[in-house]
Amino acid sequence: MIQANGVTLRVGKKALFEDVNIKFTEGNCYGIIGANGAGKSTFLKILSGKIETTNGDISMTPGQRLSFLEQDQFKYDDNQVLNTVIGGNARLLEVMEEKDAIYAKEDFSDEDGIRASELEAEFAEMDGWEAEANAESLLNGLGIETELHTKLMKELNGAQKVKVLLARALFGNPDILLLDEPTNHLDLDAIAWLEEFLINFENTVIVVSHDRYFLNKVCTYIADIDYGKIQLYAGNYDFWYESSQLMIRQMKEANKKKEEQIKELKEFIARFSANASKSKQATSRKRALEKIELDDIRPSSRKYPYIDFRPNREIGNEVLTVEHLSKTVNGVKVLDDVSFVIQHDDKVAFVGGTELAKTTLFQILMGEIEPDEGTYKWGVTTSQAYFPKDNTKEFDNDYTIADWLTQYSEIKDATYVRGYLGRMLFAGEDGVKKVKILSGGEKVRCLLSKMMISGANCLIFDEPTNHLDMESITALNQGMIKFKGVELFACRDHQVVQTTANRIMEILPDGSLIDKRTTYDEYLESDEMARKRTVYQTTEEDEEDD
Repeated sequence: MIQANGVTLRVGKKALFEDVNIKFTEGNCYGIIGANGAGKSTFLKILSGKIETTNGDISMTPGQRLSFLEQDQFKYDDNQVLNTVIGGNARLLEVMEEKDAIYAKEDFSDEDGIRASELEAEFAEMDGWEAEANAESLLNGLGIETELHTKLMKELNGAQKVKVLLARALFGNPDILLLDEPTNHLDLDAIAWLEEFLINFENTVIVVSHDRYFLNKVCTYIADIDYGKIQLYAGNYDFWYESSQLMIRQMKEANKKKEEQIKELKEFIARFSANASKSKQATSRKRALEKIELDDIRPSSRKYPYIDFRPNREIGNEVLTVEHLSKTVNGVKVLDDVSFVIQHDDKVAFVGGTELAKTTLFQILMGEIEPDEGTYKWGVTTSQAYFPKDNTKEFDNDYTIADWLTQYSEIKDATYVRGYLGRMLFAGEDGVKKVKILSGGEKVRCLLSKMMISGANCLIFDEPTNHLDMESITALNQGMIKFKGVELFACRDHQVVQTTANRIMEILPDGSLIDKRTTYDEYLESDEMARKRTVYQTTEEDEEDD
């Protein structure tokens, strides 16, 4: 158990949290939600002891161990991957290292023997003999291949390091597990594995995430941060959303009835206050009027952008034909003889663990790079808008936001352009901010503004939900669903994929493609998926035998 007792945190004159009291108990998973800047990550750091409060304190059940998902990818660069994971239980790693140092001594004394015996008992108590096996299991579950377990952290790429840090946080069955955006940089398979792990986890989990599907799968409670307070709701994210909307509707209905009462009472008082025979009734009505108070419906601090992709031209029957595309990147064939035809009503989700393959395909289709073999052809009625995963080049200039977007607009009128920026929550003076200083989320909203203003009828998205808050992801999801054109996209957000796509293409590790006209959930449950995994595994084993 861990709880906040009267916690207040002031940053300058602003109170980020004010007299917060909340308890997190064993066997539950709590999802921390709130608008950008509400203090979700800060609250996790308060719970972990990394940030001191202005007032109040954090208390834990004595003897319990807390584990926190670290974000510094370079902190353990000189450590072996396996030891980095085991180090998630700091005491266990200390025991292992001290024990090994004693056994390595040439002049092993009686005192050393006694100390080694004590360490062995503590080691066994912490399930130390299974430590390496447990660490390997976590790494494999998250997609870190066995051959990487003995490498140094510095030899891994960024996405792999994130997975190791997550395995480190999960290691050793911590009593309290704090996770800040654990699904970032995870592929859909790794996210599914993590969901199952947390569902079966018997201790306390407190997680910040923008992934609605993930929160729905794992959470038993939602803790909503708004206006410096934290309100606890039983149930998952969807239950919180529906119940919170219902509460607002009920409050509005109650206020509407009160407003009608007030209006009637005021009319009665005005009509009869001068009439002596009715003056007693008017006075009583006046007293009743004074007692009626409208409930204070405080609107949420959340702000939702308005995302609406409207094609300038209706798309024809011939959209895109891809024939026998192959591409090798850094000596690895990421696309191998890929062929498909896109139809005018297709919304295609590209899935699979190899992110480079999806990005490479999108770059080829947008003419940014050339394939090694094969061809592709867009239909004459098509126009394309592209959301790249790496947007660095887009914002490496001295444009203001308004000038940056104007260059992509056929209509150069400032009011017209600012209308699109306003939809994406860039109001007033925001338009004169330099694009090079924008945050990750602001840059994403700029790119979505660019796609909206383009009027394209074919949209290509490469991980568009990265850096977005939950409100923006919800708005993007709705915009993608409503769009009357073709969409090709890669996205880690399960709910976006499930609710948007009517066709799934999975690029396998060998660069080949599986193409199914189905929803994502149906694809995950299909015999086809199980069969292709078996076939691919068998093929790999055959190659090793050869």
